Amino acid sequence: MKEQLLELGLNELHGFRNHPFQVKDDAAMDALCESIAQYGVLSPLLARPVEHGYEIISGHRRRAAALRLGLDKLPVLVRDMTDDEAVILMVDSNIQRENLLPSEKAFAYKMKLEAMKHQGKATSSQLGMNSEGKQSLDIIGEQNGESRNQVHRYIRLTNLAKPILDMVDEQKIALSPAVELSYLTKQEQAELWDIMQSEYCSPSLSQAVRLKKLSQKAELTPEAIFDIMSEEKANQRERVRIEVSAIRKYFPRSYTARQMEESILKLLEERYRKKQRDQNR
Repeated sequence: MKEQLLELGLNELHGFRNHPFQVKDDAAMDALCESIAQYGVLSPLLARPVEHGYEIISGHRRRAAALRLGLDKLPVLVRDMTDDEAVILMVDSNIQRENLLPSEKAFAYKMKLEAMKHQGKATSSQLGMNSEGKQSLDIIGEQNGESRNQVHRYIRLTNLAKPILDMVDEQKIALSPAVELSYLTKQEQAELWDIMQSEYCSPSLSQAVRLKKLSQKAELTPEAIFDIMSEEKANQRERVRIEVSAIRKYFPRSYTARQMEESILKLLEERYRKKQRDQNR
């Protein structure tokens, strides 16, 4: 590939189109800024020439740090490449970041899969297959230490409405139920989101599976969504919690926590029965 090392102005560098990785203004960015301020940009950015400047393949965080520091230029390795080559290299350059959000993985895997198919690595197979008989999903999985099924599950997340996908990123909905919800239509997801907001709840895996089944049968009405989401889940039931240390002195040392609980319930039951007898006199 034709490439050259250039000093480019920050205004000549443009972010990658539909870049799936977030550039966060966090502690890691603070550390990067401090490093660049002290030592400069030690590793050049990677970009390709486009119509109105250069598209960044790798180095979005370094460009953001340079903007914060007020730098004018950055070292950039400029390389000619096709759209598909650029997508694959952009994903591969960023996918190993620590603490990636599920949504970042989802859109990155989807972009790479589509680029591999466009590159001619696909045959008549819907998911693409290379000359060795490996499907594109297998290749992506092997390169990232994940199974083809897990890669496919992440890609399914791209079908989620943004508010629901945000909840996955915020760990308010786990990956497995999120994958099931991705099969709902956009209208069904909008209705689900409204009910989740009004009822202050999120679906368990069991609930998500039932929502998906009803959707596939075209029977997922707003009423059905409400009935399922208004169910009490075991992990949402109210509980009274008492530290063992707070009641230990009232029981023999040999008593376990379970024995203490049984004794307390027995005493409460006796108190309740006595109260009932007194009221009936």
